[in-house]
Amino acid sequence: MFSVAVAAVIPFLVALKPQPTVYPTGVTIYSPSLAYNSYVSFTATDCKTHLIDMNGNEVHQWQYPGVPGEVIDPQLINGKRGHVLVQFSGNGDVRSGIFGNKTVAELDWDGNKVWEWGTQAPGGSARQNHDWRRLANGNTLLLVAIPHKVKQLSKFEIGDQGIYEVSPNGNIVWKWVASEHLDEFGFSADGIAYLRRLLSRDGGSVWGFLEINNMKVLGPNKWYSAGDKRFNPDNIIIDSRKGNFIAIINKATGKIVWRLGPYYPGSGYSPDSRLLNSNVPRPVDQLSGQHDAQIIPAGLPGAGNLLVFDDQGGAGFPPASLGIYAGSRILEINPITKQIIWQYTAENSGRPVWSFYSSFVSSARRLPNGNTLIDEGMNGRFFQITPTGRIVWEYLTPYLNASPLSSNSKSVQASSLVYRAIPIPYEWAPEGTPHTEDSVVAVDITKFHIPVYHK
Repeated sequence: MFSVAVAAVIPFLVALKPQPTVYPTGVTIYSPSLAYNSYVSFTATDCKTHLIDMNGNEVHQWQYPGVPGEVIDPQLINGKRGHVLVQFSGNGDVRSGIFGNKTVAELDWDGNKVWEWGTQAPGGSARQNHDWRRLANGNTLLLVAIPHKVKQLSKFEIGDQGIYEVSPNGNIVWKWVASEHLDEFGFSADGIAYLRRLLSRDGGSVWGFLEINNMKVLGPNKWYSAGDKRFNPDNIIIDSRKGNFIAIINKATGKIVWRLGPYYPGSGYSPDSRLLNSNVPRPVDQLSGQHDAQIIPAGLPGAGNLLVFDDQGGAGFPPASLGIYAGSRILEINPITKQIIWQYTAENSGRPVWSFYSSFVSSARRLPNGNTLIDEGMNGRFFQITPTGRIVWEYLTPYLNASPLSSNSKSVQASSLVYRAIPIPYEWAPEGTPHTEDSVVAVDITKFHIPVYHK
């Protein structure tokens, strides 16, 4: 494991392109007084779920991958600490693809199986992917793959997706299937025609024709309290990476009751203006390939607003226009007015917009002190920013292996891909779990270099 001293001495800007082949891992920046201090959980390409502290020390590890590795709020499981949801059996390796798992499981802190599900699923496999959630009623909500033929789209079997609510004894008590709501997603006739051609050419789609990468229960929020029934706390928010839309599902009816995208105003503007425009508030402009859309929970700064990692990676039916300056952004959006009220690009941290970029995967979470934790997923870089964009914590994952998206999983690679990074309160881990909060000062990269010694 890296040492804090080494991390403090060696600088690294992971987003520089091209990336260096040799670089430090671990924590490179940390200001304990300005950061929100917690654990962070994530699954790396080593197919394990890790829990680290703010100095990057691994305080715990589960021997299974999670997509994501979801540490469960103890309030939902009778106060038990340190339980996690993981992909348990089937492919056993994220490099084999995230849709082929046979069972998923809840594990305790010691790795013992508490609950397992999947063989009871249609087809005999869970096929969980991208998200899941333990509910207050004890049931588990899972985003799943449903491979079947969808007549409106293709003669081939395609990767459809759905949501199951599963009881503790394994029964599916609620079900939603994406293809049954195709006409509610807002695609134009040209968009549907493009999608049909795409699926016909590809002979189906293993990754899902929409690639829904996110699913969360809305929870209590000010909009519902004010009388807007679309934001019922039981309703579910999803986003489609390939379809460029975010939507809210009415849990009672299954209908889409709120949607952002897939097409956006401002089409006459240069695509680069999306990254270079810092004026807020303004109408939401083109999202592309977004991840981790969520209504900020009650009690946090910005509660009720939509927070989303806008990858600005290629996506859309037909594909959205992208700019020259490849860069990602974090957007906070008022879901009623559909205006951007806060945003983050690398320029907010005094860097060019292209130095923060992940065209796929990634996440962003609002923290109790108003900071935001960001996972620049394709580079395995997590960092925490203040509302003004100051980076007060930065971590580079040291767990490298072949990427689950590599064309040849047997090749020698050093991928640091991380799908999602999740802040975990200290009190969610068993009492006595260690953590440190030692400051790490960033080095002046204009003055640091590795010396060459000659014999």
